[in-house]
This record gives sequence, C-alpha cells and structure tokens, in this order.
Amino acid sequence: MIAETVCSAASAAGLGIAVVTAYRKRFLAAARIAAYSLVPVGLVMTGVVGWLADTAFSPTAWAGFGVLGAAWALFAATRAVERRRGSTRADRRAAARGERRDVVAPTASAPSLGSAARPAAGRPAPSRGTGSGEDFSDIEAILKKHGI
Repeated sequence: MIAETVCSAASAAGLGIAVVTAYRKRFLAAARIAAYSLVPVGLVMTGVVGWLADTAFSPTAWAGFGVLGAAWALFAATRAVERRRGSTRADRRAAARGERRDVVAPTASAPSLGSAARPAAGRPAPSRGTGSGEDFSDIEAILKKHGI
C-alpha cells in the first residue's frame, strides 16, 4: 500500500515538472520527463511493485538469490580453470601427446607460420648480420616512414 502511494506521488511530481517544462517551450524534454514519470504508475498497475515488495521481505527469495550466486561463482571458477588448462578435452589430449605443431615451441626463435612466414614484397627483409643479436631494422623502417 505504501509503495503504491509513493509511486503515485512520484508520478504526479514528475508530471508537474513536465508541465512546467512544457510551459517553458521545451516540449521534447517535457515529453521525455512525462514518459519517465509514468513508469512508476505503470509498474504499480502491472503488479511488479507488489511482486518486488513480496520478494524483498521473503527469506525464501533471499535464499534463492544466494543459491543463484553460488551457482554463478561455481560457473565462473570452472571457466577460469578451463581457460588455464586448455579449452577442450581434445585440445588438452593433443597438447599432452605433442600433436599441436602450429604452436611456437618454447625455444623457437620465430613462430612456425608455414607459408605466411615469407616477408611481403614491399617490405625489406630483416638483416641478420648485426653483431649485437637484436634486429631493429623493422623499427627503423617504421620510424623513417613517419619521419622520425
């Protein structure tokens, strides 16, 4: 009973503000305010407010929310573990047997991309002749391209 009264008062106040806004020749804003102010009355008329009031004071409903929270936590934990281990059982079996050849080996110096590993026609091939062991030719090419 109190919730219905509060919602009706809020709607009446909102409609009053909409009338004042329309009086100031801001009709679009007044229509938007009127739409927002009619929502509480609509919720009371459909019974949503009564259902929410019954749910808010029901220990069974709160226990249900607790069960849903526990289910969500279990789901999130299993997804985290699954991502850490591998995506599917077949992927984990293949990884255990060493059948995944498309992945870079831990000691590989370049990824094994197959035919896509060839440099593009317009891009200069990196030179391996530097004695420092690090190749900065591609970085230098990018900097030169931008005039730096």
